[in-house]
Amino acid sequence: MSLQNDNTMQLSRRRFLQVLAGTAGALIVGIRVAEATDLPVPPAFLGDTLYGLGAYVRIDADGNVIIGARDPDTGTGTATAVPRIIADELDADWNRVSVVPMGLGVEDDNSKPRWIYGHQTGGLGDSIPAAWADLRQIGATARWLLLQAAAPRLGVPSDRLRCEAGNVIAPDGRKLGYGELAEAAAKIAPPTSPVTLKTPDRYTLIGKPAADVDARAIVTGQAAFALDNYAGDTLVAVLSHCPWTDGSVESLDTSEATTVKGVVKVLQLKPEAGIALGQTVRAPAVAVIAENTWAALQGRAKLKLKWKAGSQNESSAWFEQQATDLVNDKNAAPTTRVRNDGDVDAAGRKAARRVEATYVQPWLAHATAEPMNCLVRVDKDGATLVVPTQAPQQAWQVVQRLTGLSPSQITINVPRVGGGYGRRLDHDYVAEAVMLAKEVDKPVKLMWTRDEDLAQDYYRSASVHKFSATLDGKRQVVSWNQRMASASALAQRGIPDNRLWVSEVDAHQLPAGLVPNLRNDWYGLPSVMPRGFARGMPHVSNAFAVESFVDEIAHSLKEDPLVTRLRLIGEPRQIPLGNDRVLDTGRLANVLKLVADRIEWKNWLRTVNGLGIACWYVDGAYVAHAIETSLQGDRLNIERVVCAVDVGRVINPAGLEGQVAGATLDALSSALNLQVTYKDSQIQQHNWKDYPLASMAQLPDTTDVIVVPGDGNPAGASFLGMPSAAPALANAVFRVSAVRVRRLPLLKEMLRML
Repeated sequence: MSLQNDNTMQLSRRRFLQVLAGTAGALIVGIRVAEATDLPVPPAFLGDTLYGLGAYVRIDADGNVIIGARDPDTGTGTATAVPRIIADELDADWNRVSVVPMGLGVEDDNSKPRWIYGHQTGGLGDSIPAAWADLRQIGATARWLLLQAAAPRLGVPSDRLRCEAGNVIAPDGRKLGYGELAEAAAKIAPPTSPVTLKTPDRYTLIGKPAADVDARAIVTGQAAFALDNYAGDTLVAVLSHCPWTDGSVESLDTSEATTVKGVVKVLQLKPEAGIALGQTVRAPAVAVIAENTWAALQGRAKLKLKWKAGSQNESSAWFEQQATDLVNDKNAAPTTRVRNDGDVDAAGRKAARRVEATYVQPWLAHATAEPMNCLVRVDKDGATLVVPTQAPQQAWQVVQRLTGLSPSQITINVPRVGGGYGRRLDHDYVAEAVMLAKEVDKPVKLMWTRDEDLAQDYYRSASVHKFSATLDGKRQVVSWNQRMASASALAQRGIPDNRLWVSEVDAHQLPAGLVPNLRNDWYGLPSVMPRGFARGMPHVSNAFAVESFVDEIAHSLKEDPLVTRLRLIGEPRQIPLGNDRVLDTGRLANVLKLVADRIEWKNWLRTVNGLGIACWYVDGAYVAHAIETSLQGDRLNIERVVCAVDVGRVINPAGLEGQVAGATLDALSSALNLQVTYKDSQIQQHNWKDYPLASMAQLPDTTDVIVVPGDGNPAGASFLGMPSAAPALANAVFRVSAVRVRRLPLLKEMLRML
């Protein structure tokens, strides 16, 4: 199987023009409607007419519709939700729609890349907002072309026709299927100005639940992830990484490894000097390349390899102590004063009550279900990759730098991704695969083993949060001071020093806008640990600390925590937060009240179990959790979990519910058990036994998700279910056990304190 021929096809402009003038039986509408390009396009868009466009929608003569999914789907449901936005504007019959991943869209622009499809990033919560802004026009334009094609055949002006479920319908009921009109529509000049979009009352798919387009293939084992892809003569490569990023090979004997049947070559890899973290090899490594996976693993096991330690000598315990010292040192100047509203010091001096607390959170790994891997073929005319990435454009930059190929000579295909969580925003594994492929004249499939995946991650930094809040005689919070210390995920990535805080704190995070005097300081720490983006950061770590602290304020007042929160939120109003963000306190209070009602919060004091509650705000979306826990001896049971989300207009309620429920369980799993530690700069976790995801017995049987209907522009929800889950759990644990967990992982700390 040829990578090039199997997954993409290059078509010339001349060929396109010939076919367009000939017997085209389908209508394809792309980002640049009816313009020819020389793009590699998914084969599903290349029917018997074989013409290539910047494809999004293809309507065949039989009425079947293919819609391209441009963003990688890491399990967040974008492969379903985004095409449904297009399909709704098209008035397509969803039962006749197939969705195909589009791969990276790039073309030459004077030897520079031009990103044809625009947004192509997955798992950051912005796929649907971005699609809403620019993809509706694609579906609407296809609908417009079909209407123009139908008008002469039905003898009715196009503005008197309507579209419904894959048909154009005349006022007298006569109708023509889209398949009957596709060929004629393909010959019509596209509109010269944007087509009028549908009004919400005409939506037929948006707001209606739909199953994930890949669900059946996934549960039946038919879905092909990147790991499942092979070319016929592919070699397999496995690695042994140096435990120290600045270490080196002290000695290497490959004599036994190369005697293993099937082993082809042993190569060394090194990080490139001057290249940003995540864009090159993560640490020195030795690669064993073989004809199959078994031979590669056997060859790696027979390497006589000794690593030389670098100059690094750091431990997670040392890092935590540095962070704690910083937040406790009143004279320490912050690296960045992230937000400073009012006068915190003056308000504090007049306060009737002061509450203080400190929270500690550990280092975390991504632990994706699908370990890092990349299938790549490189020759003088091009490079083709099959890679699970969240950001194919960034992957392209790595390939281009290492190969020197022109933009259109690089093809990147992205199958369904087996989990991202931010790990696949880095492309060290792509760099490794390309470097190896350049050394052999065959496709190479790089496969990281689980131990490499956990021990060679870009981790979420540990953090220490110290809070001080003051209240007046009316129980109002009048000042709020947060001091947070962590190591920025943006360090060594070419980001200016004055922006390193962005990965650690959100300037608009709660209770910004709710407290008149608010200060948020970030203290940046250097660390030898490679860091990277993690799911939901910086919201997840900050929400745990902030919402736990709000609960402590309520406890100091001897008050129902829901009452304290609703008083802090105040009356329904719109609060400008800066950078065009607005906090709608009515929507925030609403999600809180919804989860309180559903979990029967009125029994907060009467139940023998513990009830906890928390809420959060993320870029126009609102979320709250209420959790019920019980204790049997020292065993913690999570009895019930209720979550309410308000994301504005909902594209696929079923997908949103699934996404929120999954994110909730992910957050609970991380909070309950997970922690990365290191000593002498070496990671101490190497597999699931020492980095245990939560078992089914530790998690609730069901997660009850309440979706608030809305009519505003949709907000992202890929991690929305995470921020308020852990603090709601910790607050419920306090209610049932009187143990205030201020340090994660929760189970370890709870058992220590019981």
